[in-house]
Amino acid sequence: MAGKSRSFPLPSKASLATMSTRERIAAIATSQVGYTTDPADSYCNKFSGFWAAGDGCSNGDTSEEWCADFAAWAWRKAGVQFTYGYHPGELNGAAASFYEWAVAHGRWQPATSTYEAAPGDVAVYGLTLGAAPHAAHVAVVVRRGPDVVNGNGDLTAFSAVETGGDQRDITAGHKRYLLAGYARPPA
Repeated sequence: MAGKSRSFPLPSKASLATMSTRERIAAIATSQVGYTTDPADSYCNKFSGFWAAGDGCSNGDTSEEWCADFAAWAWRKAGVQFTYGYHPGELNGAAASFYEWAVAHGRWQPATSTYEAAPGDVAVYGLTLGAAPHAAHVAVVVRRGPDVVNGNGDLTAFSAVETGGDQRDITAGHKRYLLAGYARPPA
């Protein structure tokens, strides 16, 4: 249905103005819960479209796996400044870009019992390090736990924005991935 992607409005500017950056990120991500791709069996989504990333879709959106595009979108809409691109230390559609960005900017926090995730952090799952780091998924932390909002999740529908309570691991493609750590947004 054309226009479906616009049916999930952001919180009002007045309510966002009273929040910290972290609270804005969580509120913005949560406002999109229930959004699904159009068509439903595709990766055509407005978050990748915001970045002009991926292949074009007939509805004006673009198509690529979009968990990192969603998280970057939530950060940008909340006012976090960063470069979206494909050079070292920039965020992009790759889940590992949040790890690489966080390391480059001194904002990486490994998942340990001594760090309690905070709203606005981006949880990174299934991280494999090496010459070309890879991660399976990212999600926006909305409450300590980590309770998260997943872009491109597939628990409630294929390729949807959905919540995940105390999400210390995820399942993607019939494989379980552990939480590796968090990219913390600048204050």
